Amino acid sequence: MIQSHLGEMAALACALCWTVTSVAFEAAGKKVGSIAVNLIRLLIAFVLISIYTFFSRGMLFPLDATSSTWIWLTLSGIIGFVVGDLFLFQAFVEIGSRISMLIMSVVPPITAIVGFFLLGERITPLGITGMLITIIGIALVILTKNPEDKKVKLSHPIKGLTYAFIGALGQAFGLVLSKFGMGSYDPFAATEIRIIAAIVGFSIVITVSKNWNKIFEAFNDIKSMKQISLGSVFGPFLGVSLSMLAVQHSPTGIVSTITSITPILIIPIAIIAFKEKVFPREILGAFITLIGISLLFI
Repeated sequence: MIQSHLGEMAALACALCWTVTSVAFEAAGKKVGSIAVNLIRLLIAFVLISIYTFFSRGMLFPLDATSSTWIWLTLSGIIGFVVGDLFLFQAFVEIGSRISMLIMSVVPPITAIVGFFLLGERITPLGITGMLITIIGIALVILTKNPEDKKVKLSHPIKGLTYAFIGALGQAFGLVLSKFGMGSYDPFAATEIRIIAAIVGFSIVITVSKNWNKIFEAFNDIKSMKQISLGSVFGPFLGVSLSMLAVQHSPTGIVSTITSITPILIIPIAIIAFKEKVFPREILGAFITLIGISLLFI
C-alpha cells in the first residue's frame, strides 16, 4: 500500500518542506538579500546531500551518472535553481512567501502545456477548465477593485509578481528536464547534480554582479544563518529530493498538484510569524487555485 502510493506521499512531504523553507528563506532574504540566501543554502544542501549519499550509496559524488544524466540534470539545475529560484527568492523579499508561493501555483498548468508541446501529452477539456479556474483563483488574490474609481488594480507590486511568475516558469521547465534526465537514477544523487550545476551558475552570477561581499556579510549574521540552515535542510536537501522521488514514482502532473497545497499551508504561518493581514478573498483564492490544479490532472 505504502509502496503503491510512494510518489504521492513523497509529494505531500515535499509540500510540507516547501512551507517551512519558504518562510525561513523569506525571513533571511529580507536581512541579507536573496542572492546570498540562494548560494549559501545550496552550499549547505550540497554538504548534507553528499554525506547522505555517502552512507546510502557508498559515494560522496554522483560519479556513476551517465553523460546524458549529467547534461539533462545540469540544465534542470540551471533553469530550476539558478533562474527559477533567483527570481522566486527575490519575490519573497518583494511580496512575501505567501503570495509568491500562490503565484507558483501556475507551475502545474505550465508543466502541462510544456508536456503537450514537448512530450505530446494530452490536455483534456477538464484540464483546460482547471487551468482557467487556477488563473481565476490567483487573480482573486492579486487583483483588487478601488472603491473610489471602481478600477481593478494589482494588490501587490508588479515587480514582485513578475519575479514570482518567472520563478514559476523556471520551476516548471526544471521539473520537466529533471524527468528527462533522472530516469531510474537515484533521486538524491540526481539532486546533487542539480545542486552542483546551480552552485557553479550562482557563482558566475555573483562574480559578474560583484556581490561576493554580500555573501561574506551574510555568513556573519548568525540569526540569518540559522534561518538559511533550516531552509536548506527542508528545501534543496529534503524538499527537492522528495520531489525527485515523487516524479520518479508518480506522473509529474499529480506531483505538481499535491505540492501546490503549499500556499494554503503557509497561510497560518504567515499570520503568526509575519503578522500578515490575510483577507477572506485571499484564502478563498488559494482554495480555488488548488481546485483548479486538481481538475487539471483528473
